Amino acid sequence: MAEVLSQNEIDALLSALSSGSVDADELKEEESRKKIRVYDFRRPNKFSKDQIHTLQVIYENYTRSLGTYLSAQLRAPVQMEVLSVEQLTYEEFVRSIPNPTILNIFSLYPLEGNAIMEINPNLGFAFLDRLLGGPGYSPSRVRPLTEIEQTVMERLAQRMLDYFQEPWDSIIELEPSLERVENNPQFTQLVSPSEIMIIVSIETQMGEVLGMLNICIPFLMLEPILDKLSVHYYYSSSSPKSNAENTRAIRQKLENTLVPVKVILGKTCITVRELLELSGGDVIPLDRRVKDDLEVMIGQRTKFLGKPGVHDNRFAIQISRVLEEGNDDE
Repeated sequence: MAEVLSQNEIDALLSALSSGSVDADELKEEESRKKIRVYDFRRPNKFSKDQIHTLQVIYENYTRSLGTYLSAQLRAPVQMEVLSVEQLTYEEFVRSIPNPTILNIFSLYPLEGNAIMEINPNLGFAFLDRLLGGPGYSPSRVRPLTEIEQTVMERLAQRMLDYFQEPWDSIIELEPSLERVENNPQFTQLVSPSEIMIIVSIETQMGEVLGMLNICIPFLMLEPILDKLSVHYYYSSSSPKSNAENTRAIRQKLENTLVPVKVILGKTCITVRELLELSGGDVIPLDRRVKDDLEVMIGQRTKFLGKPGVHDNRFAIQISRVLEEGNDDE
C-alpha cells in the first residue's frame, strides 16, 4: 500500500467525482496500466509473505468464531471477511481511520506491548444500539462514546478479544486483556510514527450496516514469535493437538452417553380378541424355551445373548455370547 488516504482526502475525491471534475473512466484506465510501486529502502518490509499468509489464516479462523459469537450475542446475522493483511507504519494507520472512532487498546500476555482493535463508529454504534435493545442503527452524526456506552463496549470488546486464544493456540498461548477504550487516534500513541505495524482489515456487516474492524499489532510485539509464523509450523503444530483434544472430547461424550438396552424374553402372535380377553393369571406361550439364551438388544440391534437370573433381589441378565463386533464404518 504505497499511500493511505485520510478521511478528508476520501471525501474530497468523492466530491470531485460527483461534480464531474474527475472522470471515473480515466481513473479506471489509469488503474489498468502497469504501475511502479514505490519501495522505501529506509523502511524495509519486516514481515515475509509466508508470515503474512499465516496471519491471514489465523484471522480467517478468528473471524469465523467471532462472527458466530456476534450473531448469537446481537441476535442478528453478522458476516465477517478478512479483506487484507498489510504492513504499514503507525502514522499511516492513524491517518487512515476516522476521528472520532472506537479504539480498543489491549495486551497479549506473554507478548510485550499493546495493540489496537479499531471498530468503525458506524459499526460500533450499531453493535451498541443492538445490545441496548435497539434495531441496530448507527447515528447520522459520529460522536464520542458516553460513559454507559463505553462500559458496554469494554465488555463486548473483551469478549471479542477472548476469541484470539483459539486461532493463536498452535503458535503461542495468549491471554488477551483490554486495557482501555479511546476515541481520538491522535492521542493514542502506542509506538513511534515510523514503527511498522501489521494491519488486519476485516469487513463486517450486520444487516444493512457495513463497516471495518481493523486489528493493529506492532512488529516489536510479534518479533519474539516471528520464526513460528509460518504456514508449515502452524498446521504441523495444530493438527496433533487438535486431534488429541477431539479424541478426548469424543471419548468423554461417549462414556456419558445413555444407551437403551432391552432383553427380549420371546415373541408370539395373538388375535385382538385374545388380547381383549386377557386377565390376571393368564399364560402367554412364547417362541422360546426356558433354557434358551435371550436376545440383548443395544438400540435397534441384537448384540449379545444371555441367561436370565436374579442379582441382589433384582432381575438381571448374564452375557454368554457376543453376536457381532462393531466396526469403524458402523
